[in-house]
Amino acid sequence: MVILVLQPFHSQINSTTVAFSLLLVILLVATFSGRNPALLSSLIAMLGFNFYFLPPVRTWTIADPQNLVAWAAFTITAVIAGELSAFAKRRAEEATQGKKEIERLYRELQDAFEKASEAEALRRSEKLKSALLDAVTHDLRTPLTSIKTSVTTLLNSEKRYDLGENGRHEFYEIIDEETDRLNHFIEGMVELARIESGDLNLRQVWGECEEIIQAALQRAEPLLENYRVKLLLEKNLPLVRVDSKAVSEVIYTLLENISKYVPENTEIKISIKRAANDMLEFSVSDEGPGIPKELREKIFDKFFRISDVKKHEKIPHGTGLGLAIAKGIIEAHRGEIFVTYATENTGAKFVFLVPIGDEE
Repeated sequence: MVILVLQPFHSQINSTTVAFSLLLVILLVATFSGRNPALLSSLIAMLGFNFYFLPPVRTWTIADPQNLVAWAAFTITAVIAGELSAFAKRRAEEATQGKKEIERLYRELQDAFEKASEAEALRRSEKLKSALLDAVTHDLRTPLTSIKTSVTTLLNSEKRYDLGENGRHEFYEIIDEETDRLNHFIEGMVELARIESGDLNLRQVWGECEEIIQAALQRAEPLLENYRVKLLLEKNLPLVRVDSKAVSEVIYTLLENISKYVPENTEIKISIKRAANDMLEFSVSDEGPGIPKELREKIFDKFFRISDVKKHEKIPHGTGLGLAIAKGIIEAHRGEIFVTYATENTGAKFVFLVPIGDEE
């Protein structure tokens, strides 16, 4: 088509212009139609360029050697240009095909991950159910058994024998203690459910750090009467915007754990200091056996309790919910909590950080 359009003006048009026009057509053919049509276009363009535009025109003879060189250069350029353009098109098509293949593999991988996540979620759900069942078995049945036994003994004593005032009082104390234990377990379950559902409504107001510590110490006073408590408060501590009751609950939980696992007549250190990024660092450390590294993350799991207690140490009791609740409270404040050694390879040091807060 280009040859037919330009042929009537062969005497007015420079042969170089014709050659570039034909090369452009070959490139377009190669781009949109591929290698073979481009080669055919190159052949037609070569013949048409020779026959219609190189003197003597309308013959296959090339009189001027310079035109012969131009014709040869045009032919080689046309073939190479067509090949390169066609090659570029093929690579683009291969790239597109490769992209589609990658997208397909990505979708398959995503589906596989989703299935794996579902399987993992199911496995964790089953594990949670098992843990919950164990908790119900141990933390509900045990106190219920004690209460039932005490009540049965008291009822039978009225009919068959006299326990005496002291005997009856002991069973009343058992009933009272085990009822408190049941109530504590149920409150812990409710609190943990609120945390996990995101329904923990924090009442964050400005308050003094020392008041938070003192509230926890006052509540834990019966547990700490045989321990030496030392406060280490950094000077000029700022006010902190937190839910004071909730943070005090975290400190109380840590002190309660110490009373369960750490020998009496040892020292407990409670400290507060500034940390980076406008955070406050609270820490509670003891002189007990410490917590092995492999258990330092597990102790914040629901229902987890350290069971491998040595004979000379205290036998702990509890629901295994306290530290899980403490972690939920601190994370709700956009903070973090962790445990390490209090000193080199001895004792435990629980650390939690909370933002100092702003006016928002």
